[in-house]
Amino acid sequence: MFSEQQSARLFGLPCGTRFAFALKDGLLERLELQSPEALARVEIFVNSGRMQTELKRAFDDGKTQFLPKIRLVTDLSAGLAAQGVTSGVSGLQRRLELSQLVARFLDQEPDFAARSSIFDLSDNLAALLAEMHDEDIHPDALNEINVQDTSGHWARARRFLSIISTFFDPTQDQPPMPEARLKMVVERLCDEWSNAPPTHPIIIAGSTGSRGTTAQFMQLVAQLPQGAVVLPGVDFSLTSDTWDKIRDTSAYEHPQFRFVDIADRLGLHPSKIENWATSNTANDDRNRLVSLALQPAPVTDQWMSEGPVFQSITAACRDLTLIEAPDARSEAVSIALALRKATEEGQKAALITPDRNLARHVTAVLDRWDIAPDDSAGIPLSQTPPGRLLRHVSSQLGRPVSSEQLLVMLKHPLVASGKTDAGKMRGDNLLWTRRLEKNLRRNGPAFPMREDLVEWVHKKKDGQVVDPIQLQWAHWIADIIDSFSGSATAHLSEHLDRTLEITKALVQGPVSTDYSELWAQSAGRAALRTVTELEAEASHGGDMTPLEFAALFQAVIGRGLARDMSPKHPGIMIWGTLEARAQGVDLVILGGLNDSIWPALAAPDPWFSRDMRKQIGLKPPEQQIGLSAHDFQQAIGAKSVILTRAQRNAEAETVASRWLIRLTNLLSGMSEEGKEALEVMRQKGRVFVDMARQLEQPKTRVPAAKRPSPRPPKEARPRQLSVTRIETLVRDPYEIYASRVLRLSKLDPLTQSADPRDRGVAFHKIMEEFIKHAREESHAEAAARLIATAERVLEETVLWPAARRVWLGRIKKIALPLVIREAEQREKGRPVAQEIKGGYHLKDIDFSLTCEADRIDETPNGDYIIYDYKTGAPPTQKVAETLRMQLHLEAMMLENGGFAGIHTGRVAQIAYLGLDRKVAKTEIDLHPGDTDKTEEKFRALISNYDDPTQGYTSRRIVQTTSYAGDFDHLARVGEWSDSDDAFGEDVR
Repeated sequence: MFSEQQSARLFGLPCGTRFAFALKDGLLERLELQSPEALARVEIFVNSGRMQTELKRAFDDGKTQFLPKIRLVTDLSAGLAAQGVTSGVSGLQRRLELSQLVARFLDQEPDFAARSSIFDLSDNLAALLAEMHDEDIHPDALNEINVQDTSGHWARARRFLSIISTFFDPTQDQPPMPEARLKMVVERLCDEWSNAPPTHPIIIAGSTGSRGTTAQFMQLVAQLPQGAVVLPGVDFSLTSDTWDKIRDTSAYEHPQFRFVDIADRLGLHPSKIENWATSNTANDDRNRLVSLALQPAPVTDQWMSEGPVFQSITAACRDLTLIEAPDARSEAVSIALALRKATEEGQKAALITPDRNLARHVTAVLDRWDIAPDDSAGIPLSQTPPGRLLRHVSSQLGRPVSSEQLLVMLKHPLVASGKTDAGKMRGDNLLWTRRLEKNLRRNGPAFPMREDLVEWVHKKKDGQVVDPIQLQWAHWIADIIDSFSGSATAHLSEHLDRTLEITKALVQGPVSTDYSELWAQSAGRAALRTVTELEAEASHGGDMTPLEFAALFQAVIGRGLARDMSPKHPGIMIWGTLEARAQGVDLVILGGLNDSIWPALAAPDPWFSRDMRKQIGLKPPEQQIGLSAHDFQQAIGAKSVILTRAQRNAEAETVASRWLIRLTNLLSGMSEEGKEALEVMRQKGRVFVDMARQLEQPKTRVPAAKRPSPRPPKEARPRQLSVTRIETLVRDPYEIYASRVLRLSKLDPLTQSADPRDRGVAFHKIMEEFIKHAREESHAEAAARLIATAERVLEETVLWPAARRVWLGRIKKIALPLVIREAEQREKGRPVAQEIKGGYHLKDIDFSLTCEADRIDETPNGDYIIYDYKTGAPPTQKVAETLRMQLHLEAMMLENGGFAGIHTGRVAQIAYLGLDRKVAKTEIDLHPGDTDKTEEKFRALISNYDDPTQGYTSRRIVQTTSYAGDFDHLARVGEWSDSDDAFGEDVR
C-alpha cells in the first residue's frame, strides 16, 4: 500500500474533520488500484473502544466489500505476541494489595492522611506506579530524589515509595501490572519485527501518544515498511519556527506539544507531518484563527504581525456562536434550547463538556420537551438503585442503626421487592414504613431496637387486632438492625459477605427468598459485575475496620458505570472530551468554558511534588492541560460550533477558560472586522439567553398571600391551654389556631440534635435533683455537689456526648454564683414543691388553665414565692407583666387552690431565675389584688377570642423579626410583611 521510503510515515488529519470517515476515505484511495481483498489485510490499531466502533460504522457504508482488522492497542496484551509473557494482575487486585501497604504506612505515620482515604491513596499510588512503568522509569530512580529542601510530608512519601518499589519492580518475582505487561509485549514486538517485519499494512490511528508505551508502539509501527501513524487534530498552519518554539520552551500546555514529541522520536520535524486527508472537509479559516489564538507564549507577538493582516475573519467566525449566560441555570437552559432547535432543523447535535453537573442540568431541561439525550457517560453505579442500596448497607456496618438510616433503607425502591406466591410485599412495606416514620418522629427513639418495634406493632386502638404479617415485618426489621452490630476488625471478604447478605435480606423482604430484583436491569447487572470482581480479588484485601471497608467499597462502587437502556433521541448526544475525539455531528456545543472546568484543575498528588516528578523524569501536570487544549482545538474546528459559559456560579463570578479568553482577546484586537465578528457571535448567543430568560418566566403570577387571621366558630376554639401557651396566644395567635383548632403538630426531624428544649429539660432536672437533696454545706461543697448532680443527670437524660460536654462546662462556670443565689433564695423560704402540675377552671367563661410550676417556696409567714428557671436570660419586668403572663397566671391558680397538696395562700413574689452566664434573675413583688387584676385581664383575653369576629392573626406581637414559628410556612410568612393589616376570614 505504501511506497518504499527511508523516513518514518507520520500522517495527520486537521481539526474539524470526522476522523473515522476521513481515515477510511484516505485508506480506500491509497488502495484504489489494488484488489478489494487488500483492505482485509490492513490492520488498524486505535486507542479507544468508541473509536473502534465509529471506524467500523464508517466502513459499514454499503459500498465497502471488506473490512480491515480494527483492534485496540490494549488488545496486544491478549494477542499472539503476548504468549509467554507473564500474566498480569488486575488493577483491582493491585490496588487492594497497595491498600494494605498504605494502611501499615498510616499506622506508622498517622498524620500523613486520614485512614478513610486508604483506598484513594492506594488508587493514586497505583496510577503513579503505572505511569512510571509506562514512561520506563526504573524504581531505583526513587532513591535519587532529593527532598532535603522540601517539607517532611514529601520526605515520608519518598521513603514509603522506596520501600514498595522493589515489590513492583518487573525484575522481581511479581506478576506485572497491566501497563508493565503491555510494555513487555511492545518490546517483544520490537525485537521480532526488527528481524522479520510484517508485510501487511499496519496503521495506528487516533492516538496522540500521550502514554509512553503507546508512543513506543507508534514509533515502531511508523518505521515498518508498510506501517503508518495517523494523528488526530494536527495544526497544519503552524510554521517551522512555531513548532521549534513549542519544542524549545517545553510548552506542555500547547495542544500540539505531543506531536512534537512523536515527531522527534521518529527523527522528523513536526512540519513534515503529512495530511492523510484526500479531500479537504475542514474549515481552514477557523483552524488558522484558533491556531493563532493558541500560539505558545514566546510567539504571541505574532498576534501583532499576523492579526491585522488575517484574511477571512468573517468566514472563520460565520458558524461560531458565543453564549455568555449570567448563571449556570441560564447556561443549561440556553444549551437545551440550542439542542432543541437542532432537532427541529433535522441536525445532529452534541454537547461536549467535562462538567457533569452541567450535563445533568441540560438533561433535566430537555426532559420538559420529552427529549432524552444519549449521554455517553452513562450513570455512575453509585447513583443507581442497586448501587445506592449497597452503599447504604456498607456504610452502616458496625454502627447502630439510627431512625433516619433505617427509613432510608426501608424506603429504597428495591427493598421488599422479592416475589412471593401472593405477589410482592412492596406496597405493605411502604405503608408500614410510613406509619413507623410518624411514630419515630413523634416518639423516637433515635436508635430503634427490637422491643421498640414490637411494642409499636402491638400499640393498637380499641378493637384492632395485631396483624401477624406486620409483626413478622417488625421482626424482619429487627433482624436487619441486629445484623449491622459488631465493629470488630475483619477481613475484606467477611465484610463483603456481610454486606451482600444484609442487602439480599432487604431485597427479599420478610416472607420471600427471592432477591433477583437486586441484579435485574442494566444497573443491577453492572453492580453484579463489580461485586463479583471484588469477591474474586477480596483475598488480597487484608483486615480492616468496618469504616475502612465502607470507604473502600464505596470507592469501588463509585468507579462503576451503568448504561441507561431507555430509548434515547437519535440526534442529541452528550459527550465527554474523550468520547468527542472519535465522533462528529452537525452542531457542536462546547459547554462550561470556565477556568477549572476547561481545563480542569490538576488533581493534587499526595505522593509526588512537582519537583519530585521532574527529578525522576515524569511529565508535569501541565501535560493534561495540553491534552484538554487539543480536545478544545479539535472540537472548535467543527462546522457549526456554540461556545458557552456561565459568568457566575453558585458562589462567585467565574473566570472564562484561558482558550476562550485568548480567542476573544485576539478577535477584539486584531481589526475592526474581528471586533464585528466577535459582536456577531455574542449577538447570536444573546438570542438563546433571552429565550432562556423568557422560558423561565412563569406564565401566570400567583398573587402574594395576605396576612392570615382565620376566624373559626366558637365551638371549634380551644377551651383549655397551658400557661406557657398564653404567651403564644398573645404573640402569635395563628399558632394556637393551627395546633389546637386544626390539630396540626410539627413532626420532629428523624436526625435529632440537641436543641434549647433539651437543654431546658436537662437543666430543670439538674436543679430539681440539686434542691431535693439540699443540706447544710459550704458554698464550695454545694458547687461540687451541683456539678456532680449535673454530670449524673446529663449522662442519664442527654443522648449527645458533645452536648453533654458543652452543657456540663456551662454548669461548671456558673456553679458557684448559682449556689450563692440559691442560698439567698433559701433565706426567703423553703421549697414545698418542684415540677408540680396545676389546673384551674374558670366556670363563667368555661375555660381551663393548666401548668407545671418549676418550683414553689413557702416563706416563714405562710406566703408563697413561685420560681421559673430560664436557661437563657430571664425576661424583663415589663415583658413579664405585659406579654409573658406565665408566673402571674400560676400565682392566680395557687391563690385559687389550683395546686393539689399545696394550701391556698397569698403569693408574695414571682421570680424568673436565669441559668445563663450572668445567673441573672427578675423578681416581681405581688401586692394584694394583683392576682385579681391578672384574672380580669385573662378573662378579657379569652372572652375576646370567644368572639366569632376575632381572628387568630399570624405573628401579632412577635418579640423579634427573626422569630420563626412552627406554622409560618402554613401562614405563608414572607409573602406579606409584619406591618400588613390582618386579613380576617371565616373558616368552617
